[in-house]
Amino acid sequence: MADTPTHKHHDEIAKRLRRAGGHLAKVVAMIEGEAPCIEVARQLQAVYKAVGNAKQALVRDHIDHCLDEHALMERSAADIKKELAEISKYL
Repeated sequence: MADTPTHKHHDEIAKRLRRAGGHLAKVVAMIEGEAPCIEVARQLQAVYKAVGNAKQALVRDHIDHCLDEHALMERSAADIKKELAEISKYL
């Protein structure tokens, strides 16, 4: 993808995912340390939500990027609709 312009928020999304990865590593340590299941479940829910929020940000950023790219490159409406339908599955 070197020929495609960088999406506006990829650095922010990567930062969120690194944070979620660190959080997940701590949850694994909790399980290995036999922490109470309710606390582990609570922390897993937080990781799940953080990853979900990052996914939504990525999809929204892609949609914005796709629409900007459409204006610049004059792609066909059918191509844009197809791409939006494809990425929307992940919302």
